[in-house]
Parts: sequence; C-alpha cells; structure tokens
Amino acid sequence: MPSSDDQTWSLIHAEREAVADTLATLTPAQWAQPSLCHGWSVQVAAGHILVGAEQTPGRFVRRMAANGFRFNTMMDRDARRLGALPPAQIVERLRATTTTTNRPPAPVMTMLGEIVVHAEDIRRPLGQEHGASPAAVAACLGMFSKANFPVGTKKRIAGLRLVGTDVDWSHGDGPEVTGPGLSLLLAMTGRAAGLDGLEGDGRGPLRDRMTPTA
Repeated sequence: MPSSDDQTWSLIHAEREAVADTLATLTPAQWAQPSLCHGWSVQVAAGHILVGAEQTPGRFVRRMAANGFRFNTMMDRDARRLGALPPAQIVERLRATTTTTNRPPAPVMTMLGEIVVHAEDIRRPLGQEHGASPAAVAACLGMFSKANFPVGTKKRIAGLRLVGTDVDWSHGDGPEVTGPGLSLLLAMTGRAAGLDGLEGDGRGPLRDRMTPTA
C-alpha cells in the first residue's frame, strides 16, 4: 500500500482525472448504458463517483440523518441526484476534485478504492480499458481483502487464495483464483464481470458468492 496519505491522494487524483477523461468522450447512448452497479446507468455511477469526491464529514452526517441513517438508501439517492446533472457538468465538477483532499469520515484509502472500482463499473460495460496504475490496484486489493463493509469482500474471499498475475499481490489460503488485479478486484467486490478474467479451482466458489452490487 502507499506509505502515506499524500501518496494515496496522488493516486486518487490521477484516477479521478482519468475517469473524467473517459466520461468526456462518451456519447449520450453510452451515458445511458447500464453500469456494473445493479440498477445504475453509467451516468448514475458517475454521479456516485462525484458524490464521494465532493463529500465532507459534515455533509455525510447530514445526508445520513436525512435518509434515516440507512447507508445504502443514502448512496442510491445521492447517486441519482447528482447523476441527473448534465454530463458536461459532472465532468467539470469531477475535474475540480483532482487536487482536493476532502472526504467522508473514513480512511483516505477508501477514496482510492471508490474511484478505482467505480471507474471499472463504468468502463467495463462500455468495452473501454484504462488500466489503473499497478500501485493503485495493489493498494485497493490489500484494503478490500480486509474489509466487509459495505460490499462483504472479506467474507466473499474467505478460504480462497487470490493471486494477481499483473500486480505483486496475493492473499489467503485455499483453492486458488488467479488473474489480472482489476479482475480480482471486481470479483472480490461482488461484480460477476470480474470473473471473466480469472482462472483456478477457487473461481467456482467465488462465483457462487456473487450478489448484485450497488
């Protein structure tokens, strides 16, 4: 993992800039296409990225209270609210967060996981490849392998050995699952699309643990 918050923010900012570049090229039909997040279009998923990038501790608490402290409800409503913005405004506001360091009441690493995973939620259905930096991918794999909230990753990969073929990362013991780091990351976080790039005896058990992701 990056050794300091400053290094992590550098990775976050680079990935946000890359996502903004991707979004700026999309056609109206691509904005409307389903993302990997169940029930969200590419535009709503982009709205969710923007919500996280503009989040502050105070705003997070206020929005939680306004949604009866139901985390998933808040996430969905806020994603749809900002996802209703004109695409050009989403891109402009996202670019404005490529130097900022505000965040919700959570570790900085969660912000890296947010942008790397949701970028793939947008790019994969569109058949686009960017390839987050190996450092960013490895850091996200390390973080998610130890986390359950909010996507149940730790439980999903329990009893399996995951090995990246393009990043220096491995985790766990048991039937092996191997493949590119981004594919592992998507599968770990409940996205069945990640399974397409994976191999090994552990792929079946991992597939069986998939649930719709939002």
